[in-house]
Amino acid sequence: MRASRIAYKGQVWLRGRQAVPVPVLPVSATARAAAVPPSMHHPLMQSHTLLSTPHITPHILHANYAAKHDDDLTNTFVGRELDYFSQAGFDLDKINLRRNAPVAQLYEEAVRYEGAVISSSGALINFSGKKTGRSPKDKRIVYEPSSKDHIWWGSVNIKMDEHTFEITRERAIDYLNTRDLVYVFDGYAGWDPRYRIKVRVICARAYHALFMNNMLIRPTEEELKNFGEPDFIIYNAGQFPANRFTKGMSSTTSVEINFKRMEMVILGTEYAGEMKKGVFSVMHYLQPVKFGQLSLHSSANVGIEKGDVTLFFGLSGTGKTTLSADPRRQLIGDDEHVWSDTGVFNIEGGCYAKCINLSAEKEPEIYNAIRFGSILENVVYNPVSRVPDYDDVSITENTRCAYPIEYIANARIPCVVNSQPRNIVMLTCDAFGVLPPVSKLSPAQASYHFIAGYTSKTPGTEDGVLEPIPTFSTCYSAPFIVLHPSRYASMLAERMAKHQVDCWLVNTGWVRGKFGSGAGRRCPLPVTRRIVDAIHDGTLARAEYATFEPGTFNLQIPTKLEGVPDELLDPRAAWQDKAAFDREVRKLAAMFGKAFKLYEDEVSDEVRAAGPQAS
Repeated sequence: MRASRIAYKGQVWLRGRQAVPVPVLPVSATARAAAVPPSMHHPLMQSHTLLSTPHITPHILHANYAAKHDDDLTNTFVGRELDYFSQAGFDLDKINLRRNAPVAQLYEEAVRYEGAVISSSGALINFSGKKTGRSPKDKRIVYEPSSKDHIWWGSVNIKMDEHTFEITRERAIDYLNTRDLVYVFDGYAGWDPRYRIKVRVICARAYHALFMNNMLIRPTEEELKNFGEPDFIIYNAGQFPANRFTKGMSSTTSVEINFKRMEMVILGTEYAGEMKKGVFSVMHYLQPVKFGQLSLHSSANVGIEKGDVTLFFGLSGTGKTTLSADPRRQLIGDDEHVWSDTGVFNIEGGCYAKCINLSAEKEPEIYNAIRFGSILENVVYNPVSRVPDYDDVSITENTRCAYPIEYIANARIPCVVNSQPRNIVMLTCDAFGVLPPVSKLSPAQASYHFIAGYTSKTPGTEDGVLEPIPTFSTCYSAPFIVLHPSRYASMLAERMAKHQVDCWLVNTGWVRGKFGSGAGRRCPLPVTRRIVDAIHDGTLARAEYATFEPGTFNLQIPTKLEGVPDELLDPRAAWQDKAAFDREVRKLAAMFGKAFKLYEDEVSDEVRAAGPQAS
């Protein structure tokens, strides 16, 4: 008879097999306060006594019935494909490969082996362990002849020698060889077949396989059958630490890319976003260098009637995902795109949205996408009802959901448009309350603000952040930049000039005052949506403009916009304390100047003069 399952003091035991520890999963403060018996505080109804084996349909208990069927279904590697795994060092006598396993099977195994939970809406809730966000200080790129002259080396792209990469790659494969199940997902990055790459993900968690099933473009059965050799491979052994005593290691976490081997190794972090952004970094390299196309950290949508394309640039928390999910427009994608010679295409097959304070009223498109097949990452839930608590940040503020893009009702499938952008929206969250809700940028100003990539970290987003901290993330994607920022900026300027694209700076941050001032408030989402609507319908292009803070910021702002209070359009008018406003203007202008010094030798005098001028 197949091994039965019992729970005892936080452990799940399979009789006759090794014990599999199951974490006590976090529950919301609301649920903890409710009168819930202690035995219900864990999805497995943990108690201090043995639980009787639940009734199971007899054929499921047949020896190896389900396992044999799963192996027949998912182990589709043959010939040269199978030889690759053997040559790479995988012990095929010990591990079972799960290739592009069905979503339902990944659910079953995530629940059975990883302590995952199925939410009330059908999404899978899983946890990334100690790391609940990316580790940018542990990102490394191998220094080797084929790519070294292209890479922008420094604190973003840390050098790693080829020998050290071989050691960590071997460490990852050695760890994967200790697992009973190894998951493989083969998919594509890039919806335009002319510029796409084939990506293979090899990992030890069903959660990671399902995540990349959502985030990469899913091949058809015929495409999978003829997939062939991948262009890029990810070895995700994130449960196992990097060796701190290996040359160049600064911690037990390492995220490494080798452009010569076209491989990535992940050690010491189970945060799924590392895989997503690893693929993006590779595309940030290949698109300009190999294909001559411009890769961008942006969302994109297209008008249903006019077919006008808008690109939204922005860092985390600025509204890139929220504002691009517009019921009156088709979503091309929420995060990563390529502006090609013929149009715009999405790099990904899914979306990775923030869940903090998510509600059906404010963001219905995202809220309704959280269903069977989606993953809720590090989201607290009620253990009785399995209802997620999107307001609870006891695990992290960086709660996320990954879902296939077709879960957005108005997504454009395939995610490619053969027309050039008409508008670019650069989003910033200014916690100092200085920048206007919307400004029209000249071409030189557009280049300046693209290279500067300004936003603010606010208290609560990271440990130790007690007041707003300005963040300048070049090209709105510093952690993923591979080439020098000027290379992306010059390509952007050329395309904008060629296609006469309008550019707008939209502040989704604070108005009427700075963060924590009492008077300051986050710009209301309906106001920002009205501004974006006015960009799309041409109202803002036809508006009358005035110069905001001449001699300092020199931004062009509309004097009137229906649906937006007049005093919000000009921050100086919105602030009651004018002297305090003047201090913040000078302070922010000086911050821009200091941050831009890193790039000013690489840009023209016109672009350099287009930024804020500190007095």
